[in-house]
Amino acid sequence: MAHSTIMTSRGYEGRRCPPSKNAAGKKLLGNSDNCASLEVRSALDEAALPNALIVGVKKGGTRAVLEFIRIHPDVRALGTEPHFFDRNYDRGLEWYRGLMPRTLDSQITLEKTPSYFVTREAPRRISSMSHETKLIVVVRNPVTRAISDYTQTLSKKPDIPTFEELAFKNRSLGLVDTSWNAIRIGMYILHLENWLQYFRLSQMHFVSGERLITDPAGEMGRVQDFLGLKRIITDKHFYFNRTKGFPCLKKPESSSQPRCLGKSKGRTHVQIDQEVIEQLQEFYRPFNIKFYETVGQDFKWD
Repeated sequence: MAHSTIMTSRGYEGRRCPPSKNAAGKKLLGNSDNCASLEVRSALDEAALPNALIVGVKKGGTRAVLEFIRIHPDVRALGTEPHFFDRNYDRGLEWYRGLMPRTLDSQITLEKTPSYFVTREAPRRISSMSHETKLIVVVRNPVTRAISDYTQTLSKKPDIPTFEELAFKNRSLGLVDTSWNAIRIGMYILHLENWLQYFRLSQMHFVSGERLITDPAGEMGRVQDFLGLKRIITDKHFYFNRTKGFPCLKKPESSSQPRCLGKSKGRTHVQIDQEVIEQLQEFYRPFNIKFYETVGQDFKWD
């Protein structure tokens, strides 16, 4: 006799249709069309807490990773940044769950909020949700990242001080202002040490923001491996947009247009004096070296 379980999903383990009766009054197991359709709907209608997070870093390439990975059929991703583990934690896990897309057990639920990586409480809070959460961190040359961060802020607040004024306490002495967020975010090893108090390094995957531009299929192949997914996203999904200077997704069959990131992506950076760049490279070098050693990967920023 066939089992009457239709499919299994989160919060829906082993439920069966109640017996129905035929014209003779005999019980029939699980062949009620109405019940079956209800159970299929229920199985497809479950929002789950995420089992993977893109936690950083700001201006590293997190939006690109999200847009690229969400074309995988086994990934459902939240399009907006919920900021649950930094700004909205007091709203509770059920509020957070309610934001998530509806998924099947076979699918990965994913969200991205780049500020998590530099939020001191975030690792502990995420660990409290699940010790097994997989974490993706997109990193980029910290000097380039800082300039990109400043460029974004400048586009919204044109009256802010110059990059040099914000980056240094004393330029002539080479004293970098580490209290400025644009500088502090790029001290990756300091933030990583906090995460490693709550998560194993094997639970973290580091994406190179530079290689994401030059070899998106290769970087996304490694992301798929890390998430335990079949490598479905490959070279055939990408083309290089020479105007923007980064890869875009090729036109989906259901659309007349290819998918590129928003108009603000690929924004031209402000021009920074080469001596300033060299001073910052020197400042970041020891942090970079320790970061490379800890994660076992040389990002070649120096």
